[in-house]
Amino acid sequence: MAEEKDILQEEDRSNENTPETETETGEEVTGEETAAESAEEETAEPSKESRKEKKKREKADKKQDALKEKIEELEDRVKRQMAEFDNFRKRSEKEKTMMFETGAKSVIEKILPVVDNFERGLASVPEEQKTDGFAQGMEMIYKQLMTELEKMEVKPIPAVGEDFNPDFHNAVMQVESEEYESGVIAQELQKGYTYRDGVVRHSMVAVVS
Repeated sequence: MAEEKDILQEEDRSNENTPETETETGEEVTGEETAAESAEEETAEPSKESRKEKKKREKADKKQDALKEKIEELEDRVKRQMAEFDNFRKRSEKEKTMMFETGAKSVIEKILPVVDNFERGLASVPEEQKTDGFAQGMEMIYKQLMTELEKMEVKPIPAVGEDFNPDFHNAVMQVESEEYESGVIAQELQKGYTYRDGVVRHSMVAVVS
């Protein structure tokens, strides 16, 4: 009897040491199968994490591309506004210059008749009276006036002895002349002037026929 008890105890101990477990379904699972499943779970977790990282990178790249596109759009807008401002500045300067030119020409046109009267007055002074104080004062004022006009780039148009040019001369009569050839200006009836690159007043002349 003692021997039979010992045999039963040894069988019970051997059953306890067997590395087998039961699943929830009642099936027995060995230790090797459990290790394989845990290994699969470990490999599955990193793959999920890598997919998440990839999605994050893609999202960040899309956001960066959107920001880059927005920056390029703003830069283009700024360049256009700068170009428009530069064009506006140039137009303003041109209009300002034109207004100044127009105003200056208007003033010069009003001064020229005064110059004409000075010249007529000085031409009417007899030769013996040119040394008088009054005549000399008139001469000095005339020279000063012409100097200031010259500083403003107002210049008389050459006439007598020059070929007739309709851009600068206004022919009011034709004359006979032994001194000049046909088409040459023989007499200046009213002096003409230019201001910078434009004509303020055409010369009134007589041309040889």
